[in-house]
Amino acid sequence: MFGLASSLSACTEQSAQAELPFAPDYRGVETRLLDGDLVNFHVAMRGARDAKDVDDYARCVAAQYALIRGYGFARHLRTTVNEEGGLWQGDAVYTISPALPRGLKTIDAETVASACAENGIPMV
Repeated sequence: MFGLASSLSACTEQSAQAELPFAPDYRGVETRLLDGDLVNFHVAMRGARDAKDVDDYARCVAAQYALIRGYGFARHLRTTVNEEGGLWQGDAVYTISPALPRGLKTIDAETVASACAENGIPMV
């Protein structure tokens, strides 16, 4: 019987967490041009549900940056995410290009920027 009560308690805690509203607090971005088309983005936010929210924020910033520079595409190279004391930080590197780059992790900057605007994710 104790096992059943523990299981039910865990389910109640998980459903309560799932019901909490997503209220991100985007804390800004630092952009560094590393070399020609290679760009590093440092993003910070509070209220992220997990590392994917931080990755999405960096992706939105990369898309808008590509558009500002007159490019239509970006390719994701890497993102590292850390969380400490509720502050989530992402360190992402993308290449930007005027034509669709080779690789699997490419983004169409206009499409991604539009989706970010619809979802309330700020960009550069």
